[in-house]
Amino acid sequence: MIRSLFSLALLASFLGVSAEAVAQVPAPSIAARAWLLIDVAAAQTLAAHNADERIEPAALTKLMTAYIVFTALKEKRLSLEQTVPVSERALRAAGSRMFINPGKPVTAGELIQGMIIQSGNDACIALAEVIAASEQAFVQIMNREARRLGMVNTGFTNSSGLPDPRHYSTAHDLATLAASIIRDFPDQYRYYSVREFRYNNITQQNGNRLLWLDPNVDGMKTGYTEAAGYSLIASSRRGTRRLLSVVLGTSSESLRAQESQKLLNHGFLYFDQVRLYEKGTPVSTLQVWKGSENKLKAGVAEDLRISVPKGMGEQLKAEMLSMQPLVAPIGAGQRVGTIRVSLEGKPVGDYPAVALQNVAVAGIFGRAWDTMRLWFH
Repeated sequence: MIRSLFSLALLASFLGVSAEAVAQVPAPSIAARAWLLIDVAAAQTLAAHNADERIEPAALTKLMTAYIVFTALKEKRLSLEQTVPVSERALRAAGSRMFINPGKPVTAGELIQGMIIQSGNDACIALAEVIAASEQAFVQIMNREARRLGMVNTGFTNSSGLPDPRHYSTAHDLATLAASIIRDFPDQYRYYSVREFRYNNITQQNGNRLLWLDPNVDGMKTGYTEAAGYSLIASSRRGTRRLLSVVLGTSSESLRAQESQKLLNHGFLYFDQVRLYEKGTPVSTLQVWKGSENKLKAGVAEDLRISVPKGMGEQLKAEMLSMQPLVAPIGAGQRVGTIRVSLEGKPVGDYPAVALQNVAVAGIFGRAWDTMRLWFH
């Protein structure tokens, strides 16, 4: 509960460093229709262009299909060893395929690798059908999950990314989805770093060329259609920092890798990440009413990290805004306020503050006394 409160608050909308601060770090020139660079832990946008323009996501759609499949694995509704029946519709899928052999049983684990590494449309349909009985029903789940994650400019009509006028997303929404996979499914995220997969005696390589070119890049996904152009979402980790780039609509495979690398390098070179507060460490002490104690310690449920232009970390300021009156009982992990962060007097973002302890209800006399005090407070 604590983790979901903190993560969803950050994922709801990627915050940006203050405009004045960003102006000191000119964005790189990226040869793409739309692009976005975020710091994943800080949930901050470091640079962007046309990030809310609706585009055809192509095979980047498979990130949502994977998110739902990973959820089914987590909830024990699907297992990696489970044999999956394959329909004629899946076998005849258009576009890229993992080439499912109709005469050979295929497991969910193989389909997941076929979907992620080989970008197989046949694998997507087979997984959609085993989870929701039909791809059409699965698409309803995709759109529901998109709304839950805050992907307000996204609509899906299929599980693989085949072109459709009603099938669209944005760089901002796709970054939200990719960051959600990294946060919610760290064990499954490893699939995105695998360079090749062999199935049915056919070896296919991962389309993400940065897996070969940059040892710090460990995912995520490529996409292409004639109308959408060449796209790549790439995630890179250096030390404790993880940046995510979304580059949409370049003119070639090599260019999408080149421009993604340029964007990631820009983030690591020109921005620092500051850990403002550590998980579980008190940030402030707040007044409590009608409780067995009249004070409680408040802090953050996860480390609060902020990205700033290089050398500006000392200029970060934070203030605690309490949700007064705080009336007992209060449980550890309950939201009790907001930490407002600014840089050079300009807003960076608001982050949830939670109780770090339980405060039980006071006795009858304590409650009565605080009731009277609240009348005059």
